[in-house]
Amino acid sequence: MSAVYLDYNATAPVRPQAQAAVAEALAAGGNPSSVHAAGRAARARMEAARAKVAALIAAPASTVIFTSGGTEANALAVESAVASGSRRLIVSAVEHDAVLESARASGAEVEVLPVDAEGVADLTWLADRLGRRNGDDGRPFVALMLANNETGVIQPVAEAAQIVRAAGGWLHVDAVQAAGKIAVDSRALGADTLAISAHKIGGPQGVGALTFGPRATLVRRLHGGGQERSRRAGTENVPGIAGFGAAAEAALEDLPVASAQAAWRDAAEAALLDAGATVLGRGAPRLPNTLCVAMPDFPAELQVMNLDLAGVMASAGSACSSGKVKPSHVVAAMGREDLAGCAIRISGGWATSAEDWNRFVEAWIRAHDRHAARRRAPAA
Repeated sequence: MSAVYLDYNATAPVRPQAQAAVAEALAAGGNPSSVHAAGRAARARMEAARAKVAALIAAPASTVIFTSGGTEANALAVESAVASGSRRLIVSAVEHDAVLESARASGAEVEVLPVDAEGVADLTWLADRLGRRNGDDGRPFVALMLANNETGVIQPVAEAAQIVRAAGGWLHVDAVQAAGKIAVDSRALGADTLAISAHKIGGPQGVGALTFGPRATLVRRLHGGGQERSRRAGTENVPGIAGFGAAAEAALEDLPVASAQAAWRDAAEAALLDAGATVLGRGAPRLPNTLCVAMPDFPAELQVMNLDLAGVMASAGSACSSGKVKPSHVVAAMGREDLAGCAIRISGGWATSAEDWNRFVEAWIRAHDRHAARRRAPAA
């Protein structure tokens, strides 16, 4: 039987439309900063892609800055906020390491915004903390992701934005996992900056984007030429950007289809609950494609390896740590330190079928039954 890929939150298979767009741009060549015909054609291709990416997140195309990926986009937002006077950063406890580590490396003080048992940010805490800020903090900066990469839990970003704006602050939203899975309107959310990535929606790896609103002042992170409105120097990755645009256009068209994943996910969830597993974030709104499940005394790495041997690919939490399997800081932040080393993430996407989810359930239950039998067996 063919392998089942259920790790879209790590990276999605490249869509045919994106493959074609990349190939066309590679064949055409041209530097978008050149004024001759080839350069103008490359510029037109890039700006067409910018408009498609902007449409995916309902942002003006003029506010979209292309980057090397979601990590750089998040870093650009954090560093810009610090450069504009933020000396204390509030970052949710379930943020991706791209945000957490950028904040810690910024030189500013970092505070952690707690979450409840479902992984939802505590906005009462946030309002109280912003109400007690002092002049030494500078402009308040808050980072709250739209949807968590491990649990799929969707955060109350629009509500948080009202609190942050009332305090005169800057709200940064990591929407890398949400884009293409649910409708994203960066302006309706109240995001001052918002980051997305191509490879999470079926585009190529190595390209992302940051959109910014009128209340955000971006600094130049890479110096040299005046590319990307003088905010990111260096010749643009035109083939990657073209693929990003094609993937964004396809993902926007596919949003109604993406919601169908929820029924397949829920059926898998019910079967695993019957087997004694715990589902993280089950009581909160979640992305339709994501399931985070934990089984006590069944380490995450063993679950992933057993699934892989059965031809099913999934992840232990975030897949952005150089292949390492480590306890999930997201699960720990939800008050389940006991499950932080036993949680895995299953995530579908644009090419996933109901049968893929069924194959996962069958493989997981077989693996768990074998593991449980070994634990019950008397020692020799």
